[in-house]
Amino acid sequence: MDKVKGSMEMLSSMQLTKDMAGMDAESKELLRNKAVLAVILKGVVAEYKGYSREEIMEFIEPDSVTDETEVSPGRTNTKVVGDSAEFSLLNEKVSYFDLAFQAKNPELSTENVRVSLHVDVEAQKTYHPGYPVEKRGIYYLARRLSAQLSLLTETTDYNQLEKCYSIWICREDIPKRMKYSVSVYEITNTEETSACRIPKENYDLMTLVVIKLGDEVYNGKEEDEHYELLHFLSMIMYPHKEDFVDQMSRYIDLSGNQELQKEVERMSGLGESIYKEGKEKGKEEGKEEGIQALILDNLEEKIPMERILQKLQKRFHLTEEKAEAYYREFAREETSV
Repeated sequence: MDKVKGSMEMLSSMQLTKDMAGMDAESKELLRNKAVLAVILKGVVAEYKGYSREEIMEFIEPDSVTDETEVSPGRTNTKVVGDSAEFSLLNEKVSYFDLAFQAKNPELSTENVRVSLHVDVEAQKTYHPGYPVEKRGIYYLARRLSAQLSLLTETTDYNQLEKCYSIWICREDIPKRMKYSVSVYEITNTEETSACRIPKENYDLMTLVVIKLGDEVYNGKEEDEHYELLHFLSMIMYPHKEDFVDQMSRYIDLSGNQELQKEVERMSGLGESIYKEGKEKGKEEGKEEGIQALILDNLEEKIPMERILQKLQKRFHLTEEKAEAYYREFAREETSV
């Protein structure tokens, strides 16, 4: 197994995510860790195929990792090394990158010239936030690309443009057939009528990756494509299971020093209590599975919405408002499949 060396910082951030009720501050803190980023990047960045996770950690420029630097479409390139964390312009709604950074592009870099990949990683709680995640991802990529150049003039050097990756990790509201899957969207040359081929690096400038999780338990097989990536994310993006530390040790070496080992042992002690808390949570999830099954079965039988809502309220002791919320959620999933 290709492992990276663990750190106290990495363990501390993982303790923050042990309950993982949300996907904001805790997930950002976790994703800032180079060891975690290395596992994700190895799973989806084509330029890192054949490199170890330890090597990928060295590719990441630590000074460029940020979630705070401002970037405005009217004032692009205000800070290149620090990267872009925020978009704003006059009355435009402010948007933030969850995590933006640069990392070495080993395919184009030479001994004397370093070419970077511009990456942002987005931890998204729901795959259905009211708009297609894919469209937002493409928008983020466009802004990341344009932010590399200053004000456009007749002398603007487009040779400066470097490839951008936008990686979205979606945890909830995943249609059944999409759970634990990876989708990649990129620019390709789909038709060429001349005898010549344009170098790929001239147009291969934006890649969108959408990783869809969906359940706390990942039942994939080791021979499945992206198994290691999906298994790793299923561990860190949901409340930790009893064997969390043992499973994490498959990817990250936690035996680096005595202080680190003591912290590992302390986390192992926490594991059992966290697992018990998870069992209580599982009862509530079992109830939701029953609600989902009732809604989908009745929709299949063409039962009117009003009748389904009545059944939900009676069988699961729900208020009318809660029954309607469940209906909207699971009926939407059915139509998405």
